[in-house]
Amino acid sequence: MGLTIGVDIGGTKIAAGVVDEGGAILDTCQVPTPPTPEGVIEAIADAVRSVGEGSSADAVGIGAAGYVDDKRATVLFAPNIRWRHETLKDKIEQRVGLSVVVENDANAAAWGEYRFGAGAGHDDVVCITLGTGLGGGIIIGGRLHRGRFGVAGEFGHLRVVPDGLLCGCGSQGCWEQYASGRALVRYARQRASATPENAGLLLGLGDGTPEGIDGRHVSDAARAGDPVAVDSFRELARWAGAGLADLASLFDPSAFIVGGGVSDEGDLVLEPIRKSFRRWLVGGRHRPHAQVLAAQLGGRAGLVGAADLARQG
Repeated sequence: MGLTIGVDIGGTKIAAGVVDEGGAILDTCQVPTPPTPEGVIEAIADAVRSVGEGSSADAVGIGAAGYVDDKRATVLFAPNIRWRHETLKDKIEQRVGLSVVVENDANAAAWGEYRFGAGAGHDDVVCITLGTGLGGGIIIGGRLHRGRFGVAGEFGHLRVVPDGLLCGCGSQGCWEQYASGRALVRYARQRASATPENAGLLLGLGDGTPEGIDGRHVSDAARAGDPVAVDSFRELARWAGAGLADLASLFDPSAFIVGGGVSDEGDLVLEPIRKSFRRWLVGGRHRPHAQVLAAQLGGRAGLVGAADLARQG
């Protein structure tokens, strides 16, 4: 199988692209994400038809945020799109006339990084995405590990603080409440409120109030050396690195790959994550340490990974 089409379903846009065997994107298109579950299905089909017109692509991989069954056909639960047991594979195949594989979006991104990005040279890799929330994917022995029911790798909802902060999933103390883009903004607002004298630059980038701070302000202020913004990144990194140390005890990978929007800040966040990982790794003085690497594909990882998983069949 040569060319395949990858689809990445985002909150505001759906991206589709024709991808070759080397992971190169040959053509792309984007359509807005409709507000209804039924509209999303039609938009996916439209994007696939548009980008695939005139190409020899013969399979489609779709990355969807949510629980995907072990047959890689049905989205069991996707809260942001309001899908419940949505037979996505069948519906898209009927509309576009191509074979379809459905995969969790974080799994697709992890596979993309493993095959064509930072995972080169590693067969045992754990990926985490630090975006609005926290997602993950697991590669063991060169194979994507989905678990018996297809829903492995939901790291963001590991409970790291018993009876901690309420999570959107309905539980409390989930990891993504402490290591994610949302958490970063919360840390910055709390610190700016407590010590505004240390947050002059950060507050000045918004409307002057802690409530007016957003993620872009925290990143810009941290790069300029604002103490509160830098400390907010360190707090996020402390939780992220401690969580990676726990995952090392579970999976013992040779590398962790850190992606997502927060990781775009490079060593501003990666170096403190590495420091925290070393601090909390059980038996760290007496065992090899996994590398903690920055993702390389950025926003392309999910699309490229989904396309390659379709090629794998």
